[in-house]
Amino acid sequence: SFGEPNFRSQLSMLRGNSRIRGPAKATKRVGRSQAPLGCDGPMTQFDRGLEARRRVLGDKYVDKALLGADSFNQDFQRLVTEYCWGEVWTRSALSDKQRSLNNLCILGALNRSHEFKTHFRAAINNGCTLEELSDCLIQLAIYAGIPAGVEAFRLAREVLDGEGIIPEQS
Repeated sequence: SFGEPNFRSQLSMLRGNSRIRGPAKATKRVGRSQAPLGCDGPMTQFDRGLEARRRVLGDKYVDKALLGADSFNQDFQRLVTEYCWGEVWTRSALSDKQRSLNNLCILGALNRSHEFKTHFRAAINNGCTLEELSDCLIQLAIYAGIPAGVEAFRLAREVLDGEGIIPEQS
């Protein structure tokens, strides 16, 4: 299946006490695409996805997800990395910041609390301001319903508290 050998080799490297950090920062030109130094071919969709996933969510989160891969969920982890991250998060029309705000509205409307908090943290790391995040959640409340907005603000506060971020008093 597409990308499976690369997924298995990266997972094997990670489990073997060798931290993988996605594609190497230093790259060589291979045709129209980039390849990590030491690789013979262009970056795969999995490589691009892993790089985007690490950029947005951080190494610790991604390492934990990949180390948790087993025969039951390995194909799912590969699918998420290749298509969610390698196909969607690498597109150029929207910035990571804009994608983060979109995700917060969608995840808040769907009441996916764990993913919401993960992506709220990522939105902060992507440069979203507290004012932008608040406006995003207000829009969510209007279009998805006040209960969804109440829950989104509650989950956001948990992340802010956990990150030691204290909004100014109004």
